[in-house]
Amino acid sequence: MINIVPPAAIFIVGALIVPFLKGKTRTAYLLLLPVIAFINLLGMTEGIHWSVGFLSYDLILGKVDKLSLAFGYIFTIVTFIGVLYALRVKDNGQHVAALIYAGSALGAIFAGDLISLFIFWELMAMSAAYLVWAGKTKESGAAGMRYLLVHIFGGLCLLTGIIIHVHNTGSIEFGYMGLNDLASYFILIGFGINAAFPILHSWLPDAYPESTFSGTVFLSAFTTKSAVYVLARGFPGTEMLIWIGAAMTVFPIFYAVIENNLRRVLSYSLINQVGFMVVGVGIGTTLSLNGTVAHAFSHILYKALLFMSMGAVLHQTGKINATDLGGLYKTMPLTTIFCIIGAASISGFPLTSGFVSKSMIVSASGIEGLVIIWLALIFASAGVFHHSGIKIPFFAFFSHDSGIRTTEPPKNMLIAMGIAAFLCIAIGVFPGLLYSILPYPVDYVPYTGAHVIDQLQLLFFSALAFTLLMLSGIYPAEMKATNLDTDWFYRKGAGAFMWFVSNPMSWVGAKISKFALETIPLSLIWASKNPPAVAKIALDGVLLVFSGPRKKAEIQQRIKGEIKIYPGDVIKRWPVGWTVLWVTIFLLVYLIAYYL
Repeated sequence: MINIVPPAAIFIVGALIVPFLKGKTRTAYLLLLPVIAFINLLGMTEGIHWSVGFLSYDLILGKVDKLSLAFGYIFTIVTFIGVLYALRVKDNGQHVAALIYAGSALGAIFAGDLISLFIFWELMAMSAAYLVWAGKTKESGAAGMRYLLVHIFGGLCLLTGIIIHVHNTGSIEFGYMGLNDLASYFILIGFGINAAFPILHSWLPDAYPESTFSGTVFLSAFTTKSAVYVLARGFPGTEMLIWIGAAMTVFPIFYAVIENNLRRVLSYSLINQVGFMVVGVGIGTTLSLNGTVAHAFSHILYKALLFMSMGAVLHQTGKINATDLGGLYKTMPLTTIFCIIGAASISGFPLTSGFVSKSMIVSASGIEGLVIIWLALIFASAGVFHHSGIKIPFFAFFSHDSGIRTTEPPKNMLIAMGIAAFLCIAIGVFPGLLYSILPYPVDYVPYTGAHVIDQLQLLFFSALAFTLLMLSGIYPAEMKATNLDTDWFYRKGAGAFMWFVSNPMSWVGAKISKFALETIPLSLIWASKNPPAVAKIALDGVLLVFSGPRKKAEIQQRIKGEIKIYPGDVIKRWPVGWTVLWVTIFLLVYLIAYYL
């Protein structure tokens, strides 16, 4: 039976076979793996599966319930779409990394214990970093290293929290934790880095745009959404997350509006959308948690579609900045249509997936009387339509005519975009398909007159505002520029730290080493030649401190004379062994003081 296989194993073990395959065999194999994984999920029953003994603990590789299954379904679906989109990529390393990335994300969401979760968490970071490095540019190399360092730090926070939690409770079970002790705060920070919490977010717009045209599709799907899953599993109803999520929905809007790189616009938009999910987790009601899972499902599809459309533009033109594009609808009509469908979905147009999922979270905030949060979400909804719903398709395919004449991307890329676009519309038209797999029974009707009219008013107002700003010349001009984000602090801070270590600190270290290993031993050697004379010089030095002015002059002259004739008449010469003894004693005292 195929359903005895842990979900992560199909992708991770399967990835190791890819380098040994070629041509059509490799193509068929790559497409078959996600299909097998999906069938495997359909055959799984709720409960605890695949328990493995490790030291004195039982590692649970399959904690199966409706929450984990919903994320498992969409992770395997988007893996199939991403693999199909990347079929023409000849670099086996990218395929291996993408499958391990997908497998580790599945491992994380089905992990029933904190140790398994941590292992898959770190495996996700390493495989994702490879997808950034696969861009094979100076920028992607640096961005990939920063990505890895940030996520290693997040992993260390997570590990610290796990160790404290296990020490306090004696249990490694991963379930509801709440924010109630030091361990939970460390674990929340570890999760928050992957979720791109404010201030901790800049790794995402830094790294994702530097990946390959296909790698970004996988990157957009797994890291942040697996973080949403663990937050929903471990911290539902945590009030702090409501405010963190609200901030996430708002601040990326301003960066996305002024950003020139369209894949970076989508990266900031991704943070904005994850913010809605974090708010849903923070509210913690059945409606909001259903909305979080539904929106994660929908978001993975339409964000993958948008990244695929921009990846197609990059693949065909070699350009991705708004200032370099425009007029592509003439030669890339299908890509244009798919991009518009993705833009409509992320904006929450009726009959698209974004409408039937995002509105659940907004409604939950209103039902709970969170007026400020509700207003923030409404503002964020208008903002995302502005920068992703309008800006992306407008500047890439319309706007001015850039003069670029190209063709549609290869068929496999078009089919992948077509599948994602179809699912965006199918979920919007038949929301019951999505609602049926959510964690809790759904008592929510998205298509009421009030919902539809309110959303259309919001969208049309945003479109009118964009049009008026463009016509009046007030809208920020697209220009080639580097926009500073919070990563400026750790980039500059790391540089300043390295300068401090390699300059002032190294100078101080050299002086200390010279004093400890050269000045003091030589002084001991000098003193060992005539210890009584040295004692007399030292005694005169003490007397010099406590003597009057007339006496000081006399003592100073005497010290100069004693030093001048040193060692003088040696009463009894000390053997070399004494010098070695003094040096050994000094080094022993130095080492004891250093390590204590």
